[in-house]
Amino acid sequence: MTHLRFNSPPTYWRCEPGWFWHSRPLGDHLLWCVLDGVGELTLDGRRHLLGPGSCAVFRPGDAPIARHDPRRRLLVFGLHFDTDLDEDLPRGPVRVQDRTLLDALARRCDRSFRRGGPVAARHSLLCLEQILCFLHEEATYPALGPLDAELEKITAVMRQDPTRRWRVSELARGAALSRAQFNRRFVAYTGLSPARYLINVRLARAHELLTETNMSVTQIAAALGYADVAYFSRQYKRHTGRSPSSARDAGEDRVTSAPQR
Repeated sequence: MTHLRFNSPPTYWRCEPGWFWHSRPLGDHLLWCVLDGVGELTLDGRRHLLGPGSCAVFRPGDAPIARHDPRRRLLVFGLHFDTDLDEDLPRGPVRVQDRTLLDALARRCDRSFRRGGPVAARHSLLCLEQILCFLHEEATYPALGPLDAELEKITAVMRQDPTRRWRVSELARGAALSRAQFNRRFVAYTGLSPARYLINVRLARAHELLTETNMSVTQIAAALGYADVAYFSRQYKRHTGRSPSSARDAGEDRVTSAPQR
């Protein structure tokens, strides 16, 4: 189980105009998230520019040095804490792309801590853990380029609405690509053609409907755009290894065998 403990309250500080930080070696971990302003940080002899979204997790023994532009003073959210997550924490500053999420997690962490009580204290600690996981993800996975970001939005919408009659030509126009270019980039991004991706999405939704609703196989096939229920059943079995009716039976077995409350 992850060990995580506050050593100081979550707090915000707007650095004073003449502020300059040359830290003594730290005795614990320190989260440092820049929400506004500009400056620079030196850590392990390396200089990093700071701006909104710049975040760092300093480790015990670190002795960071930082300064800022007094005309654009740094606003920082942070706190001291203990953890055993060292191997998963980014080394050096990370520039967060989704600053709205960062701001929201910081506010929740601060508000819940100051509200008090066991549930609020747990919520505050979970916000800190989520910020640390967020920074790990930002450091581990590179930011998407504009086209990949567009493909991510397209695949998300396809998953959300698998019953729609998606046309490759329409999707390609939305991504400002020719049909052939779109197909190549879609396969590179997802590992599947648009048609195969849509089939997978529809059959995943079919599985949910079979195991979680009372809709008949015929109703589910029609809802997902299959005019031929026999074709739907063959495709479902080829994809999942079982027929729709056996998937329905398995879903019912899970419900009837669930412990009663």
